[in-house]
Amino acid sequence: MDLPGKGSGPRHAELPVRPYDLLLRAACRTLPPLCSALRLPQAAGTLRHYLRGTGTPYRVDAAELLALPAVRSAAEEQLDRWRAEALARWRPGPRTPAAYPADSGWRGVPLARRGSRDWWLALRGIDYRLTGTVRVDADGGTAADYRFAVQRNWTPFAAFARLHETGLAREFTVTGEAFGHV
Repeated sequence: MDLPGKGSGPRHAELPVRPYDLLLRAACRTLPPLCSALRLPQAAGTLRHYLRGTGTPYRVDAAELLALPAVRSAAEEQLDRWRAEALARWRPGPRTPAAYPADSGWRGVPLARRGSRDWWLALRGIDYRLTGTVRVDADGGTAADYRFAVQRNWTPFAAFARLHETGLAREFTVTGEAFGHV
């Protein structure tokens, strides 16, 4: 996928490990259980995955993300644009049912702390892409079937970034998808 900022972070394991780094990692390992106890499962999961150091993709529930006010608003605006564009293409032609493919391209949405502290701590923002089909019926009514894909290069808060640079943790890609009909 062609995402902005991919590969722009510091390289993994390029710095030597210092005793402070080992202390920092030990302190960070106490955070996922604390986040879980505070009912912040997304924050706990992403930090736990980072500290495992595998660098493998981490799958999130994209439907949960889509339900957040900032994300929902951005997606609904895009779907409204798609329906308006489909109607504009359909009107000059014969009044028969038609279908039009649609693709938003990758777009970013920052997550607000007040929208969901858990998701804000876990990701701070997401990159999403809507793809789908807009159908126009013979009466000009519209409906859209869509796929909401999430992909984000996960990097830690600045204080924990050194763990990646020393190889004691590893950044990763966050992925997820949800499907819908409006």
